[in-house]
Amino acid sequence: MKELLVPVGNMDSLKAAVMNGADAIYLGGKRFGARAFAGNFNDEEMISAIHFAHLYGVKIYVTVNTVVFESELEDVYNYCLFLHKTGVDALIVQDLGLMSLLKRRLPNLEIHASTQVHNVSESGLRILEDLNVKRVVFARELSLATIDSYKTSMEKEIFIHGALCVSYSGECLFSSVLLGRSGNRGECAQVCRLPYKLLENDEFVKTDSKYLLSTKELKTVSKFKEIMDSSVKSLKIEGRMKSPEYVACVTRLYRNLIDYYYGKDCLRVSKYEEDLKVIFNRQYTYGYLFNATNDEIINIHTSNHVGVHLGKVFKVTNKYIYIKLDSQLNQGDGIRINETNDGMIVNFLYDESLKLTSVCKNSAVIDNKIKASVGDSVNKTSDITIINKYRELPVRKVDIDVMFTHNGNHAILEITDGINVVKKEADIVFPSKNISIKKEDIIKQLSKLGNTPFKIANISVGEYESKFINIKDLNAIRRNAVEELISIRENSKKEVIERNDNGKMHKNSLEEKLTLSVLVRDEEQLLKCLTYFDRIYVIDRNLYNLYKDNPKIYYRGSRIYEKTNIKNILATELGEIYDGAKISDYFLNITNHETLDYLSKYVDINTLSIELEDDNIERIMKHNNYNVEMLLYSTFELMITKYCPVNKVANKDNVCTKCMKNEYKLVDRNGSKYPIKTDVLNHLTHILDSKVTNNIEKLKYYYNLGIRNFRIELNSEDSKEIDDHIQFITDMFLLFLAIWFLKVTLTGNL
Repeated sequence: MKELLVPVGNMDSLKAAVMNGADAIYLGGKRFGARAFAGNFNDEEMISAIHFAHLYGVKIYVTVNTVVFESELEDVYNYCLFLHKTGVDALIVQDLGLMSLLKRRLPNLEIHASTQVHNVSESGLRILEDLNVKRVVFARELSLATIDSYKTSMEKEIFIHGALCVSYSGECLFSSVLLGRSGNRGECAQVCRLPYKLLENDEFVKTDSKYLLSTKELKTVSKFKEIMDSSVKSLKIEGRMKSPEYVACVTRLYRNLIDYYYGKDCLRVSKYEEDLKVIFNRQYTYGYLFNATNDEIINIHTSNHVGVHLGKVFKVTNKYIYIKLDSQLNQGDGIRINETNDGMIVNFLYDESLKLTSVCKNSAVIDNKIKASVGDSVNKTSDITIINKYRELPVRKVDIDVMFTHNGNHAILEITDGINVVKKEADIVFPSKNISIKKEDIIKQLSKLGNTPFKIANISVGEYESKFINIKDLNAIRRNAVEELISIRENSKKEVIERNDNGKMHKNSLEEKLTLSVLVRDEEQLLKCLTYFDRIYVIDRNLYNLYKDNPKIYYRGSRIYEKTNIKNILATELGEIYDGAKISDYFLNITNHETLDYLSKYVDINTLSIELEDDNIERIMKHNNYNVEMLLYSTFELMITKYCPVNKVANKDNVCTKCMKNEYKLVDRNGSKYPIKTDVLNHLTHILDSKVTNNIEKLKYYYNLGIRNFRIELNSEDSKEIDDHIQFITDMFLLFLAIWFLKVTLTGNL
């Protein structure tokens, strides 16, 4: 059976998910979750949520899916231990170090690998299997056919509905670098939803498009049979920051589709779809799951909830806006005039005679509180009747079997939910001779379950002697049995096995020799750097092939898996590491020593995350000596995306290779310019930071921490800038090489 996995951000949403048919729920606590600004659950609320969900047989998965800093390792472990003891069914985790720690210390705690692990390759799955991961959440950019083809012992999970992240697998540094709000830490500022302009060779591309990075909502209703026929186990809805009404509606929609597939009646699917458009939509796409195109992924006109068409403005005065309606408008509904304008709640609704009313069907008058002109389109963005409908929770019941018998001296009641069995006994008491208790009376009394979460699927009464039990006693054992079964279900927990740490796993591979590497994007840069650098990371595959015989030359992976058989590779995802890469890039999000310890099984040099502050780097390096690489200079890559804004906006002549001839940049509202680099070979777009991060002068500080490998990245520098940087950094290195030589001379040790 496929699992319907539903997001919740608070207790109201959780109840909505459970009662409307969720099989499992994912939610976050107050820390370590990738939706820091959702309502989330404190420890007491978490316990209540688990009890409520388990009562109805619904699983709870808790998001512990941020990267973990060195200073947080003890806290996050204790939090995971608390969740394990409380009875969560699984944790959703991003940090490889945390996975490794939990595997060693809490071996029977179920772990699901978050989509932000960047799960894109079958080779990468082997590493997750080694980490004892039970389920993998695949990147949204993979097709269903690709996911279906992957062989793995782990369960497969995909997103089937909700917001898409324009950045590949949700790995994004845009918010972190620009605003100090890390998406990897659950604080994404959604900069992709902001307006941008496109520069082509320093001239703005003329277009009405504003929201060049804002994705539509994923919806897979039209492709649902293909999903159900696949090897995917869990069907995941996005939306932990959405309303309880949204949760209720989207859960009903997909519950009906799943039930229909398994032979049950499918009721009102089209109605749920229409309701959902009003509750929340940014327009819809079936996504990369089914190979959607650029045009099908992005809504370039708005990043807001669109709603549904309501009518048009036909008159505007200083006080009022007059609307010709195509559908009903209610007092309390939300509207927006034109997609891009601000909206409002209609608190006061008038007919054309300006008489207050609660409902208008043909025309309506509202207060002039938002910008409007004659002819403007009006959309309904919320409907009070729909909201109220989904606030009403349906009844959900758990089937139980009831068996009633006696052994001559005792009446015996046994109830079971198919897993748990509760047995209660009562002394036989013969009532007065004038009272006769029939078998039907017993069945009637046992069936009185009231507002408990149970309903009787089967009931049986064994050999029966009239008048053998008092009704009062019968009701008592029924009530006690039901209460005990409720308690068992609420407090259902897996066995907690906690082991002492097995000690350090890392190789103490620190070398005193300093190495300097550089990332280049073209042949001119490569040739200028060839003499001065120990390793040269090449992005362009064709350029790498020209110089691959030089042992200094490394190919930096494309962030999507390629079976290259290249051993000199700077790994950007787990599959490349599993296949033999010896250097990892900063995209692996290494933020603690546990991750370093684990990756040392595969990798000789690991590059630290660029999101680390100096104090956390110090904590890591004090823990032990690690052979790591540190970025000193770069125009950081903020995101990689399968979507191409150049193709979407500037490709009027349908020539996909324009990006190879022209220079493109995104420009935000503040005028900052973000270079766009296109990987034509892999059809990927790389968006770079608007400014250079230069920490070359901190080389001495990092050297004193024990770091011996350093990197600069040349993404868009001209010849003079390259020459200046090379001169400066090589001068610095000559100084440290002299220090190193002196140390070797004095100690006699290399």
